[in-house]
Amino acid sequence: MPSSVRRWWILAVIGIAQLMVILDNTIVNIALPSAQLDLGFTDPQRQWIVTAYALSFGSLLLLGGRLSDVFGRRGAFVVGLVGFAVASILGGLSPSFEVLVAARVLQGVFGALLAPAALSLLTTTFPSGKDRATAFGVFSAVAGSGAALGLLLGGALTQFVDWRWCLYVNAVFAVAAIIGALLFMPAVPAPENRPRLDVVGTVLASAGLFCLVYGLGSAESDGWSSPSVYVFLAAGLVLLVAFVIVQRRVASPLLPLRVLLDRYRGGSFLTILTLTLGMFSVSLFLTFVLQQNLGFSPLLSGLAFLPMVASIVTTSTTIPSTVLPRIGPKPLIFTGLLLGSGAMFWLSFLDSGSSYAGSIVGPMILMGLGMGTAMSTSINTATLGVQPRDAGVASATVNTMQQVGGSVGTALLSSVAGTAGAAFVVSTGSSPLDGTLHGYAVAFLVASAVFLVAAVVCGAIVPFGRPHRIRSDAEEAAAVTTPAGGDDFSQAPGGDPEHEPALPGHGGRVPGPGPALVGQVHGVDDAAPGTVLTLIDATNGRQVARAVTDAHGRYRLDAPRPGSYTVVANAPGHRPVAERHSLTAEAREAAVHLQPLATLPA
Repeated sequence: MPSSVRRWWILAVIGIAQLMVILDNTIVNIALPSAQLDLGFTDPQRQWIVTAYALSFGSLLLLGGRLSDVFGRRGAFVVGLVGFAVASILGGLSPSFEVLVAARVLQGVFGALLAPAALSLLTTTFPSGKDRATAFGVFSAVAGSGAALGLLLGGALTQFVDWRWCLYVNAVFAVAAIIGALLFMPAVPAPENRPRLDVVGTVLASAGLFCLVYGLGSAESDGWSSPSVYVFLAAGLVLLVAFVIVQRRVASPLLPLRVLLDRYRGGSFLTILTLTLGMFSVSLFLTFVLQQNLGFSPLLSGLAFLPMVASIVTTSTTIPSTVLPRIGPKPLIFTGLLLGSGAMFWLSFLDSGSSYAGSIVGPMILMGLGMGTAMSTSINTATLGVQPRDAGVASATVNTMQQVGGSVGTALLSSVAGTAGAAFVVSTGSSPLDGTLHGYAVAFLVASAVFLVAAVVCGAIVPFGRPHRIRSDAEEAAAVTTPAGGDDFSQAPGGDPEHEPALPGHGGRVPGPGPALVGQVHGVDDAAPGTVLTLIDATNGRQVARAVTDAHGRYRLDAPRPGSYTVVANAPGHRPVAERHSLTAEAREAAVHLQPLATLPA
């Protein structure tokens, strides 16, 4: 684990990268009218500037998360930054609509690699404690306020410079993050026993998410009466069901179901989806209200969102870090969703006579309080306790929930608003502007109901108390207390290497019967005597055996039964190593290679 000071610098680097990805969702929306005038594309073509990014980003997130687990998180993070910057520059230089769409697709591809790598780096850099709650509060503040900041920055760049700088600015963020990553993030190699890529699962998940996002996007533009909407939504659901079935059967699943089935994580994922649904509707509808009804400029519209940004930042960096460790996530998730429901209900009273100070700023602040409380708590809980080798795919699932929530929110609530607005104009003879505002009010009322239902459902799913976490590698390796349950493994087989039977290939020793892990630990001087090894049952996270290597670096760890286990090795002057092994009724040989701390950046 990086030093205390260094990991806060890592948090800053991750925050810059996350801000770049979140900004891109809204900053381009502000630039679209100017880009359309410059490049001469039609209104129906305009939606593809947004949809192209959403399709590639949303459909490839799980693959991007698993790639970061397989090939290393820092490498995936840097490659994602470089690719995103190049794609952004290409988009800024676009001479035509087609090139701009292609650039947006590339942004989505590299964003799908970058976003889960960033969150998994945060998960492994801050594995536990109050610092973790603070770090995730900062991260969630960036995620929650990034959309509003994108409106502000996009409005300023479009109004005072040029729409192309709404894309060029990503390169500035990327360069800063790349320099920070190379300076502060340890150059940790990819795991030796890396998981294999699940090709079938990757195809099913990517195709299923593509169909789901495309179907929801089509619903926004073509309406819910279009047959193609239901064809794509049905295909997406069938493919995702097939994906789940495959994940239960393959040895190295793309998304291990244990990541989803934990009640703390399951409730947190659902909360993230709901919060993102509401956040997108607030930024989308209120931007129109501010500019079309109140006459705000693009820049002033961005400034108008600052009260919500301030409440998100304040709440997410204080309440979860002080309250979450004491009471657990359930009350915070429930309260945050209730606050969001109240904010949406308040906004449902908008009409043509509403003012910013009297009808908008209050609900914005209330929404920010709900977002800051529940989003930080949910992202923290959703990534707490996952095995290190699953950190990337768990982080990708968080991003997938955000992407699907945004797509569902945009398609569903836009459709509700359009239908309700049109019916209001026909039945009352009101102006189109009044009809539009009425439609938005109905959409806010629907969103309020969704938040209220989610508060009840998520509150029921997430248990009381704090979730059990899997201790960090260093904590497990250094643990000297007996495990919960009172069994003392200090004298268990494998606890005294000097009295073990011989191992073949290691001085003529033989493994002996029964499930066990035997072998030699290699350090900077080849053999690593005095290394502490801990064997952990992967099904319940309990320590089942400990051993100390002999003068030749040899060890033996006996397991109580066949199954999946994690071995953690720790030696002075070396970085702790954790590896997963499946043990059968016979002993299995496994060499452990330690990396000296001196090879890491100072």
